[in-house]
Amino acid sequence: MYIKVKYLVIANYPKNRVILVNPLERLEVICILQSNLSMTTSWTWNQFSESKLLSVEKTILSVLKSKYITRFVNIKWETGTNERIWTISLNTESKNTPLVLLHGFAAGIGFWVRNLDPLSKDRPVYAIDLLGFGRSSRPEFSMDSLEAERQMVDSIEAWRRQMELEQFILLGHSMGGFLATSYAISYPERVKHLILADPWGFQDKSQASPKNPKLLFKILGIVLYPFTNLNPLASVRALGPFGPWVIQRMRGDIIDKFDDIFEDKTIIPNYIYHCNAQNPTGEAAFHRMIHGFGWARNPMIHRIPNLKKEIPITYMNGSDSWMDQDGTMAPRIREMRSDCFVDIKIIENAGHHIYADQADQFNDIIIKACKIADDEDDKVPILTLKNGHYKLKENEEDDSIDYSDDNNSEFETNLS
Repeated sequence: MYIKVKYLVIANYPKNRVILVNPLERLEVICILQSNLSMTTSWTWNQFSESKLLSVEKTILSVLKSKYITRFVNIKWETGTNERIWTISLNTESKNTPLVLLHGFAAGIGFWVRNLDPLSKDRPVYAIDLLGFGRSSRPEFSMDSLEAERQMVDSIEAWRRQMELEQFILLGHSMGGFLATSYAISYPERVKHLILADPWGFQDKSQASPKNPKLLFKILGIVLYPFTNLNPLASVRALGPFGPWVIQRMRGDIIDKFDDIFEDKTIIPNYIYHCNAQNPTGEAAFHRMIHGFGWARNPMIHRIPNLKKEIPITYMNGSDSWMDQDGTMAPRIREMRSDCFVDIKIIENAGHHIYADQADQFNDIIIKACKIADDEDDKVPILTLKNGHYKLKENEEDDSIDYSDDNNSEFETNLS
């Protein structure tokens, strides 16, 4: 039995798209107002607003003491469409090795607000909203998990080309750590140091240590199993105007980390909501990469041997994180790369969001890792073909990337 929902509107979805919902297999209701619908309304159930997202992000970034610029960086998508990656840049005048930050699932550049000032003190720092997330544009990704991963990785490379960064330090948190590692495997000549902050997607479920979960988790596993076919944040969008309120009540583990910065407790919930109430193409791509309750369909641990040995790794976990509870991933990576630099750091009294739980310790580890990259004199040789990804040599053109200036790109700055 299928149900067609006609009059509910979700902002920013393609027009003329009819979605039929099977209530037993897919409970996420995506409701589109078709262009030929005679009825119009000024109110929509989904409360996403680009202006509200921009406003709340400005509020978050207003606490930064460093000068910064935010703007859209234009790239060509592989289908030929023009896409945009939202970017914040700090201290771009510095000659030290740049640092690039990749956020985790359902996040955005605002989540780095505790880190941007100290990390950019001595070097250029760039943070992006990954394609399909935050303020970046939202093209449709492949239905195949590995292909969707490749598309995300290649969009980062397209962004790098536009930014004219030859080499940089790459830091990824959670899902961003997974993509950062995939990028380093595919484009090793660009990465001077790989920093993984409580990364998702490394562990293989079949090789994980067996655990005896608490009764509550066993019950939740049984109850929630039918919902594993849904996009992870489908419920937030389905709740419409109640979405921010639900986030505030249910994600206190994130929101409380910014209590000392923002008196207004609705800032972070609204930021999370407006980042994720849009067309969830990045979320859907991530959903295709997972298997069951958060396991990676193609675990990264099996691809570590493909990572060029000249790339140093700093691997961080929070002592209280759920991401790698048995603590096996970092030692396995060090064992697999016994002749390479692998620095393992455990941050005490920190959970999965280590960049906010213990920001000072986190920042200190990153700064020290960056200095290692600054001290490296040897250049990584340019490759021409690796893992099926074509590598551009110096001065070689790639027409998949838009090098033209776009005078219509949105541009924000706190420069005075």
